[in-house]
Amino acid sequence: MAGHSKWANIQHRKARQDEKRQRIWTRVVREIMIAARQGGGDPAANPRLRLAIDKAKAANMPADTIKRNIDKATGNLEGVNYEEVRYEGYGIGGAAVIVDCMTDNRVRTVAEVRHAFSKHGGNLGTEGSVAFQFQHCGQIVFEPGTSEDKVMEVALEAGADDVITQEDGSIEVLTAPAQFEAVRDALQAAGLTPAMADITWRPSNSVVLEGEDAQRMQKLLDAIEDLDDVQDVFHNAELPE
Repeated sequence: MAGHSKWANIQHRKARQDEKRQRIWTRVVREIMIAARQGGGDPAANPRLRLAIDKAKAANMPADTIKRNIDKATGNLEGVNYEEVRYEGYGIGGAAVIVDCMTDNRVRTVAEVRHAFSKHGGNLGTEGSVAFQFQHCGQIVFEPGTSEDKVMEVALEAGADDVITQEDGSIEVLTAPAQFEAVRDALQAAGLTPAMADITWRPSNSVVLEGEDAQRMQKLLDAIEDLDDVQDVFHNAELPE
């Protein structure tokens, strides 16, 4: 679809995240603390913590800051206790939205998320209302021009579930969450550097929005992403470049 390429949407999402770079440390710290509390403070035995540390390093977080927050989560230092909570809802044109939060106050968080939805034309739904429209998976994306044959050979050998070449030339590797690290590392070891690699909620189908509807949807997404307790937002809206 003209103006709605997979690659363009991924770049758009990354650009929006980069605009909020000053807030990424807060979100990475929460992810480190949750991961360490649930799976222990040893990255070698905790894949989720390894991924969180990778994100922290990519955001130029000092090693002592990373260690201090792992220590807080595992009880070696006093800190705030965060819990994970997920909200689901509908945006403009029935677009599905998943909002992942980390909070020390559920009452505050749900009130803020509900307000953002209602103020900008969306509706907060019930648990499970839209999650069935997404696949929880590892997603590794290569920009157009990357060797499809090489990506496919390395990815499938490393245990990927699927390799999809989009119409715009970008290549998408999908994995089970547990296989994400192994596949990503194998691709990087083969000299293939992804433009994006993360464990995500990937929409099974998309809702194409244009004009005023697209602008309203973007305002809704911005309002949700700007909330302090929001870690990540996933949706199935295809917005124009």
